[in-house]
Amino acid sequence: MQTFFGLHVTGKINQETLEVMKKPRCGVPDVQRFSHFPGKPKWEKTSLTYRIVNYSPDIPTSEVDYAIAQALRLWSEVTPLKFRQIYGGEGDIMISFGFRDHGDFFPFDGPLGILAHAFAPGNGIGGDAHFDEEETWTLGPQGTSIFLVALHELGHALGLEHSRYEQAIMYPTISQNSFVDPTKFKLFKDDIEGIQALYGKTSKPADVPRNPTAPKKCDRELKFDAITSMRGDLLFFKEGYLSTDILPHSIIRG
Repeated sequence: MQTFFGLHVTGKINQETLEVMKKPRCGVPDVQRFSHFPGKPKWEKTSLTYRIVNYSPDIPTSEVDYAIAQALRLWSEVTPLKFRQIYGGEGDIMISFGFRDHGDFFPFDGPLGILAHAFAPGNGIGGDAHFDEEETWTLGPQGTSIFLVALHELGHALGLEHSRYEQAIMYPTISQNSFVDPTKFKLFKDDIEGIQALYGKTSKPADVPRNPTAPKKCDRELKFDAITSMRGDLLFFKEGYLSTDILPHSIIRG
């Protein structure tokens, strides 16, 4: 552990090591650089489905949907993978929130500690991601970022193990109260190299123009890329633009 985290290797539990051990983290064991699970399991198809089985009461369901979709978007942008949400039946990736012993023989440990865990691609529980319901999940600055943890756990669900680079999303620990804008977050080079070693590089053309023009809010044909709510406000996303003052009739056609 001391070697993995770049600490002074003493073989003893000193204060420096204890501080790292107390940080909130993923429940998957540590390895080095980018790496894959033994045998390099991966999905043998590029179109995957996912289902959010249940939701945390900490935040609106729309924010959970948004965080998961944004996390999958980042993995999709650098690979040929495509993801589609389903609302019933068995998806390739099943996402759920649970307490302590939640049925997979890897119980959670309460607030902080192990935040979530996920399983390598495969049948049955393979590819599934579980989040500890005793955490305080959020998209804001106070609590545990559902977006960052989802991005990390979905990396596991696609076949990545942990990275030793602290900048990588696949690094095993995360700081509390970490706030990022999902639309501006970028994967670290090590994350990209790891996922592309499994699935190759993207062959998808960019959907968003480099210099998009602001959409006309009175256009009756206007459709939005995403709509969510955050702290009492409705947020509308269109080609890199964000608005909170779209009139209600504008979203009916979307």
